[in-house]
Amino acid sequence: MVETIEKLFQKDEFDGADRSTLESFLDQLDRGEIRAAEKIDGQWTTNTWVKKGILVGFRMGVLEDRSIDEHFRFFDKDTFPLKSLQLSSGVRLVPGGSAVRRGAYVAAGVTCMPPMYINVGAYVDEGTMVDSHALVGSCAQVGKRVHLSAAAQIGGVLEPVGALPVIIEDEVLVGGNCGIYEGTIVRRGAVLAAGVILTRGTPVHDLTKETVLRGEEERPLEIPEGAVVVPGSRPISSSYGKAQGLSLYTPIIVKYRDWKTEKSVQLEEWLR
Repeated sequence: MVETIEKLFQKDEFDGADRSTLESFLDQLDRGEIRAAEKIDGQWTTNTWVKKGILVGFRMGVLEDRSIDEHFRFFDKDTFPLKSLQLSSGVRLVPGGSAVRRGAYVAAGVTCMPPMYINVGAYVDEGTMVDSHALVGSCAQVGKRVHLSAAAQIGGVLEPVGALPVIIEDEVLVGGNCGIYEGTIVRRGAVLAAGVILTRGTPVHDLTKETVLRGEEERPLEIPEGAVVVPGSRPISSSYGKAQGLSLYTPIIVKYRDWKTEKSVQLEEWLR
């Protein structure tokens, strides 16, 4: 499949056999048999050929009328309809305007609260809750027993194909109105308080270890395992900034998870 997708990526025109190949590729994405990124020997690695296959799907597709009726008009590529979920899928999809696109893997035991959206190439593992108005972007990887709180935005990274997508590891709590973008990795058990914004260029100050975490051109920003991150600010050092009392936003690691934190997130289990 890898070599076939690589060849398709170089083509400008497609035939029926190419369409059959794409269907098989998307079915494997749907079932979680292939994914845009995976952990190998403790390190997250991008499967560029999978991202290329998704891009081929957009190029191969043609606009199709997906309208519910004359009042709810929708037009999208015929290669990416809504994911076909059944009762046997074991996904709790609560009524109210949520959508999961074909080519996204959603494991049994996932809860989807309305209205939320999961885009193509995303991987959402078992026991995770995707709360109201949350977004799981294209190719984002979300682990087991994660809570994406209301209005959390997990950015997708489809292009460039070599770029690592956003990774949320197991048992992470993402607070309301958080935004995680540009290939950031949030390690297992971390807690992001409401309103935390993370990008590759965001410096994160660790008060407990007295260090600053940054992403680099070839390396994503990584939030350590068990870190508790809150929104903060740092003063602007220029004379004008000082005179005006200005400051810049910065996330701050205030501690690492302890029994008090565990008690505060125990509610997650009761909600499932």
